[in-house]
Amino acid sequence: MFELSTEQIKIKNEAREFCKKEFRPEIALELDRKEEYPLEIYKKAAKLGLTCISFPREYGGRGYGFLETCLVVEEMCRADSTLGAAISTGNYGSDLILAYGTEEQKEKYLPPICRGDYISAAAFTEPNSGGSDLTRLKTRAERHADTWLINGDKTFILNAPLADFIMILAQTDPEANPPYKGETLFVVEKGTPGLDVRKQSGKMGIRCCVTGDVTLRNVKVTNWNIIGELNRGFYHSLSFFNKYRVFVAAQAVGMAQGAWEIAFTHAGKKEVSGQSLLEQQSIGCPPCGDGRKNRGC
Repeated sequence: MFELSTEQIKIKNEAREFCKKEFRPEIALELDRKEEYPLEIYKKAAKLGLTCISFPREYGGRGYGFLETCLVVEEMCRADSTLGAAISTGNYGSDLILAYGTEEQKEKYLPPICRGDYISAAAFTEPNSGGSDLTRLKTRAERHADTWLINGDKTFILNAPLADFIMILAQTDPEANPPYKGETLFVVEKGTPGLDVRKQSGKMGIRCCVTGDVTLRNVKVTNWNIIGELNRGFYHSLSFFNKYRVFVAAQAVGMAQGAWEIAFTHAGKKEVSGQSLLEQQSIGCPPCGDGRKNRGC
């Protein structure tokens, strides 16, 4: 039987105590209505080392593994779905720099990410792409000696309106066959001429997670801005997605656990015909079964 180590339980409890203190329902509701990112709470979480727990110590992380990251994410989303999702993704995309960036890139971007001074984003999805289909990018990066001009549009980009830097996936070899073998990742900083970001609003839920449209018009970068290998951006991105899918699963498990706890508590307090809902078989049995499934996850 799999069991958490003493250190992992300590980390899990640390995240739980932080959420009890900082994740107040009235704040979550207000920020969700305003569609605002919980920046101050994010900074507090970063100071405690909860946002970049698996980043190496030399960049400001705590040097743990990905399992510890998932434990923290699960606890945050269990406490509150919208605040948990927002805070756990404040450094979205920075793993690409950690995995494939040069030492200069790591030293420049990762310490402020770990401190909570920076927010990051990664732009893959394009308008009318049928989702995040990375095999048919319309965003292009044209080479001119040691510089590149990036042109294209990205949409539904998490953190884009707040991001201090954005990872952009673009087609760099128009002759590549298949096309995805000619894609490259670039890091583009906020304020770069030609980079325009517009906040999206009116989402159905988790509105603390701010998303935006990204437009690139003759955005000029250099070879320094390339993340990883030239024309290997597709493969770098797939590796990132494979890891991030487990991250999203941890979010979902946390949200399910939180929803179950709310429902179970309500069913125990609400009385109908002289009995609590939990004592009525048709209602009491499903929550118990769901609880076992959540614990199994």
